[in-house]
Amino acid sequence: MRLSTDDLQKHLNPKKNRQLPFGLTLLIALLAGAIFIFALAPYGFWPVAIVSPAILYALLLPKMSGKRAFMIGEAYGTGLWCVGAFWLFTSINDYSDTPTWLALILIGLMGLGMGLFHGFLALIFNRLLGRQPFSFAALWILQEWLKTWLFTGFPWLFVGYAFTEQYWLSSLAPVAGVFAVSFVAVLLGASLVELLRRRAGYLVVSAVLVLISVSLWLLDPQWTKPKGTPDLSVSLIQGNIPQDLKWLTEFQVETLKIYANLTRTEWQRDLIIWPESSIPMFQTEAIGFISEMTKMAKENNTTWVTGIPYKDEADFDPATDKYPPFYNSVIALGAEAKGLYKKQRLVPFGEYIPFQGMLDILPNLAGSQDILSYSRGGKNQSPLQVRGHNLGSAVCYEVAYPDTTRRNAIDTDFLVTISNDAWFGTSAGPLQHLQMVQMRSLENGRWFMRATNTGVTAIIDHKGRIIKRAPQFERTVLRGNVQARVGNTPFMIMGHYPILFIIALLLGLSYLSKRSTKRARLGK
Repeated sequence: MRLSTDDLQKHLNPKKNRQLPFGLTLLIALLAGAIFIFALAPYGFWPVAIVSPAILYALLLPKMSGKRAFMIGEAYGTGLWCVGAFWLFTSINDYSDTPTWLALILIGLMGLGMGLFHGFLALIFNRLLGRQPFSFAALWILQEWLKTWLFTGFPWLFVGYAFTEQYWLSSLAPVAGVFAVSFVAVLLGASLVELLRRRAGYLVVSAVLVLISVSLWLLDPQWTKPKGTPDLSVSLIQGNIPQDLKWLTEFQVETLKIYANLTRTEWQRDLIIWPESSIPMFQTEAIGFISEMTKMAKENNTTWVTGIPYKDEADFDPATDKYPPFYNSVIALGAEAKGLYKKQRLVPFGEYIPFQGMLDILPNLAGSQDILSYSRGGKNQSPLQVRGHNLGSAVCYEVAYPDTTRRNAIDTDFLVTISNDAWFGTSAGPLQHLQMVQMRSLENGRWFMRATNTGVTAIIDHKGRIIKRAPQFERTVLRGNVQARVGNTPFMIMGHYPILFIIALLLGLSYLSKRSTKRARLGK
């Protein structure tokens, strides 16, 4: 019998090949995913974003079956999502009349479902690719990218968000987006694991990428530039309407009074912005109120931007349609104002019913989705016109989609996002949401105004820095100035294509390398 080099090493050094009990390995993977939340807002301990993926990488290095690798990845992903997105529990339990036990089960099922992304990452890493940092980091970015569109997408908990205010690494964002930041961080973590295994070559490559990022930070290239016009004075109105009252018919008039009273002192500002659905009825049901507010805005030379459900009765044929389409929208009114933006990325089950028509097989739900669902806005909508500037828009959840925001930012001078995060109470959800807006500012080199119902209302500059923010859960007005900027960042021009090309190349090379190595061993 002929012993290979690997067999000989096993006989000479058997302790080196001992592995952790599989149950303990799964527990470590689960905890490694769970701790990732501490890298994000509100905690902001960014080293965890390097350590957490590195632990998963280390757990996947020993030889094992594809089934075991999948289970390790699934455990990591389940921990990541059950803890990182636990803010969904507040919405499910507090505002959907769901018992606590059932809400916890639903969170667990969500974690298991979203954990599949990391489960398949681990399986592919184990079976098809060479087990080294480049393929691991490339697979990581692949699964983050898939989350932006697969099954409508849930683009949350990306590694890159942990570095939003760590400009030595987030300086890559305007060049290649949040995925480039994630790639370098994950590659660095995996390379540190290899350094512990006395394989320093990978760390050299990681260090070079970090050096490039640090150089960009120090050189501070101005991808966009001020438009040359005076800054606009802006007032962001935070109504702090309790979620359990917001959509009650009997509270609608009170809601309008609250926002009107908060706005009374802000006339003659250049721009006043109200949050998502701050007018809690269709525009056809609030004609008198809207006309009065628009008149006040024009008399005071102020532009008024507000969120409102918009019913498009012009795009309605009674002969073929049951109901006019309606949209979660942003409208610009008042002085020097024009335009309507219709939300493109809708929340499944919150704003529309997925699998349109399939629910007709259930008698109690037959036809109900036509009533419940908002319609989806088009991809190439024109920006709002405000005081001689183009204003790009994003409504709530859709600001989490990098490419959607990138498209909406093209040919704009600044950006606005309106939201209602009251659904998530005092959880980490609204703060993670704000962190994403900061990253969108970095990627697109634009100032962002964020008006919300309960917070976090903020003004963010083109470098992703929070210039001003209002306290959460207070009825207040945030006043500040915003700068119009022109020009395009490299990310705005090329989008995700450069980083996707790089990861496709790395995955292809890793696959071919593993196949050739396998053939060479079989040849022996």
